[in-house]
Amino acid sequence: MKKILVGSITGLLSGFFGAGGGAALVLMLQKIFKVEVHKAHATTIAVILPISIVCSFVYIFGVEGIEMMTVIYISAGGVVGGHLGAKYLKKIPGKMLHKIFGVFLIITGLMMIF
Repeated sequence: MKKILVGSITGLLSGFFGAGGGAALVLMLQKIFKVEVHKAHATTIAVILPISIVCSFVYIFGVEGIEMMTVIYISAGGVVGGHLGAKYLKKIPGKMLHKIFGVFLIITGLMMIF
């Protein structure tokens, strides 16, 4: 039941903020379920796929202004970057991964504020 609640929160945040759901899920997997950092990141990527598909259909068919060519080009780059990130994730020590992730969240938050 707790995992379904965490999934619902992740889906809600992903629907609102996109990557925000994944960022929250990494932390919830580590803090609530005591999942090791590398497994938390890998699990989040796998979980976000079906959530992203559902959200994409809702936005594509319900929101005007989605630039499909932008989606196609960024997705192509994302496939390459995602492959590289997944391939090299295990090579980054857990503490360093925490720091990189934390800095990423801080920078993203600051960019949203300013």
